Amino acid sequence: MSGSMSGSVRRPSVCVVGPGWRFTSGISHFTCLLAAAMADHADTSVLLIRRLLPRFCYPGRARVGVRVTTLDHDPRVTVYDGIDWFWIPSLFRAIHRLREWTPDTLLLQWWTGTVAHTYLVLAVLARRRGARIVIEFHEIQDTGEARIPLVSAYTRLMLRVLLRHVDGLIAHSEHDRDVLARSHELGDRPIEVVAHGPFGHYRAEPVPSGDGAIRLLFFGLIRPYKGLGHLVAAFDRLTAEEASRYRLTIVGETWEGHTEPLEMVARSPHRDRITVVNRYVTDDEAIGHFSRADALVLPYLRSSASGPLHIAMSNGLPVIVSEVGGLAEVARTYLGSLIVPPADEDALLAAIRRLPDHVGRTYPDPHSWQDNVKAVLRCGRPAHLTGVLG
Repeated sequence: MSGSMSGSVRRPSVCVVGPGWRFTSGISHFTCLLAAAMADHADTSVLLIRRLLPRFCYPGRARVGVRVTTLDHDPRVTVYDGIDWFWIPSLFRAIHRLREWTPDTLLLQWWTGTVAHTYLVLAVLARRRGARIVIEFHEIQDTGEARIPLVSAYTRLMLRVLLRHVDGLIAHSEHDRDVLARSHELGDRPIEVVAHGPFGHYRAEPVPSGDGAIRLLFFGLIRPYKGLGHLVAAFDRLTAEEASRYRLTIVGETWEGHTEPLEMVARSPHRDRITVVNRYVTDDEAIGHFSRADALVLPYLRSSASGPLHIAMSNGLPVIVSEVGGLAEVARTYLGSLIVPPADEDALLAAIRRLPDHVGRTYPDPHSWQDNVKAVLRCGRPAHLTGVLG
């Protein structure tokens, strides 16, 4: 990929590596939206991870290959879709594309150890051809992987090796930056801290409640660390009169066999006030759920970032969010946040009871993809591109 000349400063070129749509996740959306924003400032290409891992190993295996999003890559972005976990022959085609594009910066989206072996090869080859290597961290290690000793050890080892070839890092909170600095030898490599960009493609026109009830939404994968059981327990503690003024909708795909929250729903004294959609929904369905929500509840027990939080902020909704990891750090920048301690059902219940004072307003989203773009270009910018950001 060749950049155009403008005086003595040429347009930078960036290749983003992240997941494609075959194993759709929030990081797939992030990769697509960041690349589109990057195209305003740089010649941009994308190498997609197509087959993330053997299908039978994936918790959401039933939907692998099913297109659940209407989002697609910007026509200004050159896309190769993509690289398979088992490499043959896809990796060699990707390497050929990388040689053709010759980016100044190779940006690796990190969220799972399943990509480690591929990222290491791409980083070594791109660096030999003069590219700077930047990793953007969404999770240092997936919680499900962390519970499997051999997988956990493999991920830590591979990340340690990969970091030897990296010139800069991006984290989404100061908390994650501190965790990275404590857990890995980073030397003098720069670490940019920038919040996750907005998920504005989920913006929805609000639909009024037919009965005036406050509609709570839990949205996202149902996994142990998401704390959904604590939300159900807090909702159960509403009096019958209070519960008549609320509705709770749970939208999410069960992972890791974590069925306990839905079993709690089945036993709930307010079962008639709870709706469950136990699957991964399409983008159009997600927009519909957010249009009919008055508040989002994220009772996480740990987290670095949250796609549903950014959907809620793009829609200006009030959010009840746990004070964990980098999540509360991001939420504090948003005027619509009610922050509670993790696993504290008393605090969750109190926040739910406070919602009538917060619903009905639209809160401004303080985040922008331009912040992410600038962080990437600062981290990956070679000396001859100094001044390109102004």
